[in-house]
Amino acid sequence: MKTLQSKLTLSLIAITIALNAWAQPPTFSNPVLGGDYPDPSVVRVGDDYYLTHSSFDYYPGLLVWHSKDLIHWERISHALNEYVGSVWAPDLVYVNGKFYIYFPAGGTNWVVFADSPEGPWSDPIDLKLSGFIDPGHLVDADGNRYLYLSRGYVVKLTADGLATDGEPVFNYEGWQFPKAWSTECFCLESPKSTVKDGWYYLTTAEGGTAGPATAHMVVSARAKSPYGPFENSPYNPVVHTKDRSERWWNQGHGTLVEDTAGKWWILYHGYEKYFWTLGRQMLMLPIEWTEDGWFRVPEGIGAADQQTAPAGKPTLTNPGLSDDFAHDELGLQWQFFKRFEPKRAKVEEGKLIFEADGKSFEDSSPLLVNACDRKYEIQAEFTLSDGATGGLCLYYNETGNMHIAVNEKSFSVYNRGKRKISVPNELGKHGYLRILNEENEVSFYFSADGNNWERVERSIEASGFNHNVFGEFLSLRAGLISFGKGEVTYDNFVYRKLD
Repeated sequence: MKTLQSKLTLSLIAITIALNAWAQPPTFSNPVLGGDYPDPSVVRVGDDYYLTHSSFDYYPGLLVWHSKDLIHWERISHALNEYVGSVWAPDLVYVNGKFYIYFPAGGTNWVVFADSPEGPWSDPIDLKLSGFIDPGHLVDADGNRYLYLSRGYVVKLTADGLATDGEPVFNYEGWQFPKAWSTECFCLESPKSTVKDGWYYLTTAEGGTAGPATAHMVVSARAKSPYGPFENSPYNPVVHTKDRSERWWNQGHGTLVEDTAGKWWILYHGYEKYFWTLGRQMLMLPIEWTEDGWFRVPEGIGAADQQTAPAGKPTLTNPGLSDDFAHDELGLQWQFFKRFEPKRAKVEEGKLIFEADGKSFEDSSPLLVNACDRKYEIQAEFTLSDGATGGLCLYYNETGNMHIAVNEKSFSVYNRGKRKISVPNELGKHGYLRILNEENEVSFYFSADGNNWERVERSIEASGFNHNVFGEFLSLRAGLISFGKGEVTYDNFVYRKLD
């Protein structure tokens, strides 16, 4: 009898534990999107969320994402398929049944639009707004459209949002942070609009997006008119890295969104301490509204903490970066760098045929994915045509990069354009390549069968491949190369996170 009672008691305890676990609200931890997804702009339409971010010199540009819960995201389109320069902080909005993305590039500001976020997107339209960056779209109570601009300016738009209607007007001087703080610059930028309860809230960034760990911040102000005058929030800075001991550095550039349950969130970016190579990763924190109509992050909550998840249905799975080339075209994870040459990359019969370009690695644009983990490996099967050189790379920019190259004669490892070592190629035109990145210590391998790997002797320490060394606000991305003559055929590119 006692044995039966004990079994019943244990069963009840197990059921209670299971029910309690089931009743707990879902949680998340930052980053929401690991890897280089800076300057996020998000809009909710019904139960759906759409997101884009800076794409800089990676093309096709302006990658658009979809989510049901702000946590799980899927790539759905590229909104920019024409090179117009380095694309900085965009703003994605939904107005009168259409989607618009406003963005700066090439010394001016542009807009693209579409009926669906999946595209097709229009060709870029030059708004002829030079001298400003980071446009933020606003619709006032009467339906008039405006763009907030960097340095505290605003300009009215035409009713269709495709041209300016007048000259930019100064409307906001920013919030003066204590001069004793360690920052990069004043840099009033990334103005984003939220209209609520008769107030026009202006969410901006200050302090510079790189430099010292404590430089960047999110600042808030509000006014009764898009033209101001604006009063600064007593809770500034809303988001800020206070100390170098924190996990997330240079937190800033925020955009607000209300979830389907009426709760508010701020999406923004930050560098992870010791892992600047991953770029500015997308973070999220809850927002609360005070009785006097300001917003702030609740006290005691930080980016490194586990958080209760937003409302929504987590029906989507974050897509990986691997590609078996089973579809008729490249996956949306792939981008060229600066030289946008989509005709070089053809997907046929489950393989990527990557046309060689240029006489050397420096003369050819790689095909890249956005590496997003502290530890990861990439692998690919290769087949060389006569005269072609293939390989795998970790690529920041033309100056900051490393790669393993293979031709008919040798396997060679290069760091910043200089060859470190070469070994004879005894595999011929077909084989496998692998790069292993273990918390910024990088090693290189080749194989005849993809199972038994031979390590090339030299390794590279990669922590310095970041903006504070090489500039351009980029990240160390992983990818494929092809130069010389002919083509390199790749099969089953694998990106794998390692524990």
